[in-house]
Amino acid sequence: MNAQHESPPLPGFTEIEAAARRLAGVVRRTPLLANTPLDELTGGTLLFKVESLQRTGSFKIRGAYNRLVQLDAAGRRAGVVAFSSGNHAQGVAAAARMLGIPATIVMPANAPAIKLMNTRALGAEVVLYDRFSEDREAIARRIVAERGATLVPAYDDPHIVAGQGTAGLELMQQAAELGITLDQVLVPTSGGGLTAGTAIAVRTLAPATAVYGVEPEAFDDTRRSLAAGTLLANPPGARSICDALQSSPPGRLTFAINRERLAGILTVSDAEVEAAMARAFRDLKLVVEPGGAVALAAALSGRVTLAGRTTAIILSGGNVDPATFIAALGR
Repeated sequence: MNAQHESPPLPGFTEIEAAARRLAGVVRRTPLLANTPLDELTGGTLLFKVESLQRTGSFKIRGAYNRLVQLDAAGRRAGVVAFSSGNHAQGVAAAARMLGIPATIVMPANAPAIKLMNTRALGAEVVLYDRFSEDREAIARRIVAERGATLVPAYDDPHIVAGQGTAGLELMQQAAELGITLDQVLVPTSGGGLTAGTAIAVRTLAPATAVYGVEPEAFDDTRRSLAAGTLLANPPGARSICDALQSSPPGRLTFAINRERLAGILTVSDAEVEAAMARAFRDLKLVVEPGGAVALAAALSGRVTLAGRTTAIILSGGNVDPATFIAALGR
C-alpha cells in the first residue's frame, strides 16, 4: 500500500495526556455537575460534564487547538480549511485566531444562524454550500489545493481525537475528586471523535466502566456500521433537528477505536431530544443544543438503566438558535 493512503496510527491515552498539557490554560475545565434534581427522578446518580459551557460553546475547540498548535511555521502561514455544520467551525476559527492562522470554513447554508454568525465573528472566512446537493469535503479539498492550506478534519484525525479525549480525561479526574466510581458514560456521537477520545480515556482509567455513544435515530450510521462491521453512510434524505450530529459515515480512525471500546450505540428521536433540552433548562438551568442533548435524552428515555447506578452524561454543546430552543421548551 502506498504510504500516502495508509491510515495514521490510532491515538491512545498517552496522546490524550499530551493534548491535555497543550490545552492547559487554553480551554476551560468545564464543570461536572452532581446532586441535581434528576437523581431523585431517576433513582440513580447522574453527573453532567457541561461542555456547552466550553469556549465557543462546545467541546470542539479541544481537538481543533490540539491540531492547529502542532502546525509548523509554513503550515500556519498557508492557513487551514475545515468543513462543519457549526461547532467544529467555531472551534477551528477560535483556535486559528488564537494562533494567528488564516482559517476558511465550509458550512451548510442552512446551518443555525448563531453558528454562522459566531464563526464569522471569530475571523474565519465562511464558504456556504447546499447540504443536500453539494459535497462539502470536495469543496474543502479544492480550496486546500488552491491555497496550499491544511485540511482540519472534524473527527477522523489522531490529533483531533486526542484533543476531544481531554473532555473524558477531565471527567474521570473530576469524578475521582468527588470519590465517585462511574458505572457508565453516555456520549453524543456523530463522526465519533468525542466518543472515541472519551472511550480511550474512560476505559484506560476504569476498564469496568461502560461507554455508550448516542445518535439521532435518523442518523444512526455508527450504530449500523458497528453492527455490520464496516462503514455505512446515512440515507441522503435523512433529517433531524440535531444539526451537529449529521456527519456520515463514521471516520475510519474513530470506527476502529469505537468498535473495540464501546459497550454499544443508543439512538433517540427528535421528540426525546426536545424533551431533554427542556429538562436540562428546567432542572439543570442549562441551555443545551439538540445534538448536545442526545445523551441526556437516552438516559431519560430509558435506553439504559439508571436506578442504582452512577451515570456520567456529556452535554456536548450549547449553540442553539433561539427559535429552536423556544420550540423545544414549548413542547
